[in-house]
Parts: sequence; C-alpha cells; structure tokens
Amino acid sequence: MKKGFLLLALTALLASCASTKELEAVKAAHEKTKEELLATQTNLTKCLVEKERFQEKSDFLQTTIDDLRRDKKETLKQVGDLTVLTQGANDNIKETLSQLSKKDKYINKIRAAASKKDSLNLVVAFHLKKELQDGIDDEDIEVNVEKTVVFISISDKLLFKSGSYTITDKASKVLQKVATVVNGQPEMDVMVEGHTDDTPVSNNSSLKDNWDLSVKRSTAIVRELQSKYDVAPSRLIAAGRSSYLPLVENNSPANKAKNRRTKIIILPRLNQFFDLLDQKVE
Repeated sequence: MKKGFLLLALTALLASCASTKELEAVKAAHEKTKEELLATQTNLTKCLVEKERFQEKSDFLQTTIDDLRRDKKETLKQVGDLTVLTQGANDNIKETLSQLSKKDKYINKIRAAASKKDSLNLVVAFHLKKELQDGIDDEDIEVNVEKTVVFISISDKLLFKSGSYTITDKASKVLQKVATVVNGQPEMDVMVEGHTDDTPVSNNSSLKDNWDLSVKRSTAIVRELQSKYDVAPSRLIAAGRSSYLPLVENNSPANKAKNRRTKIIILPRLNQFFDLLDQKVE
C-alpha cells in the first residue's frame, strides 16, 4: 500500500516538473516573440520614415526637372531672340562705325579751324603789342592770348580820372592804336569790360553804384572806338562787371588799383563758329 502511494506521489511530482519546464519554455518563447515583434515594429517605423524622405526627395527632383525644362524652353526662346538682335546689332555697329568716321572728319575740321583761329589770335596779339609799345611803353597795359581770345587789360588810371568815366587824352592815344589793329581784323568782335574795386562811389556823384560806373566806362570807350576811330558798331559790345571779378583781394590801395581796370577783348564771332558746326561732313 505504501509502495503504491509512493509510486503515485512520485508520478505526480514528475508530471509537475515536466509542466513547469514546458511553462518556462513557453514563457521564454513568448518573450522572444515580443522582442522580435518590437524589432519588427522599429524596422517598420524606420521604413516609413525613409519612405517619406524618399517621397520628399522625389517631389523635389520632379520640381527641379520641371524647372529645368521651363528654363531650357525659355533659353531656346532667348537664343532665337538673340539671333535676331545680333543681326540688328551688327547693322547698328556698321552704322555707328560709319558715323564715327564722319565725326573724325568733322573733328579734324574743327581742329583745323581752331588751329587757324589760334594762329590768328597770335598774329593779332603780336600787332597789338607792336602798336602799343611803339611810343607807349607802359606797365599799365597788358596784352595776352587767353584760350580763344586776345585781350588788352588797361589800368583805369591810364584811361579815366578817379570816379569818372570821361576818357583822358592819354587814353585816346592808346585807343587809337587798338582801333588800328581791330580794324585790320573785321571778322572779329570787340568787347569792352569795365571793372572797379569794391570802394562804393561817392554820394555826391551822379553814379548810382559801381555797376553804373563800370558800365559807363565801357560805354565811353565803345563810343570812342566807334565815333573817332571808325570801328563798326555792329562789332562792339559794352559790358560792366562792377567789383565782382577782381584780380586780387581789395585789401590794400595797391591791390585796389590793380582791380580798377578795363579789358578790351578781341574775340571770334560766335555765328562763324556755329556756321562751322552746321557744316555737313560726308
């Protein structure tokens, strides 16, 4: 009886041990399955992310391809337009070169005219210096060629008394010699400019101001050249500059004396220059 009971207990114990091992095996298999499932889910998530990135790149590449196609189409259109423009540009370049050739000829004519004018100015200046130094060697008379004109600068103490616009006898002698040279060049005009210092005119004077004095002095000389020495009035110009174009600062009696002067300017007529500009160059 006892043996039978022991056998039965041993059998049950063995069965229980077998069941425990199977359970442990099942649990281990379950844990492994869970781990494999988690790894699979992780891989799936990575695949989904990669797929989304690939789709974005694919969309970007497709957009780039579309843009390149449009650019190619536009470039081909521009090349066609440039072909037409290039032909027009070639025609324009030929026309420009032709115009430049004409302008070169025109410039050469202007230079030749300027050279002739400069030579003429030097001749006029030479004769003026010769005439004025012949019997009148005075430091108050200056003859110069400046740019396109010849001018004579005469100190007012040689031409007028202080504050007056009446021409002195000595001035008449100078103006006679100037007129001799001027009448020898009938194609040139003569402008007389009056200049004063900055000292206001006397209140007792009939003059209003230095403007009045400078203009009346230049007008007096113009009348003298016309009436006494037969300079054509159509060639004469009277101008007054008052004290606003000084040679030096009006800060001493000596400097004021330098600024009180009359300029007689011999210059080419403007209409002659404009006639030259209007000439056509073939």
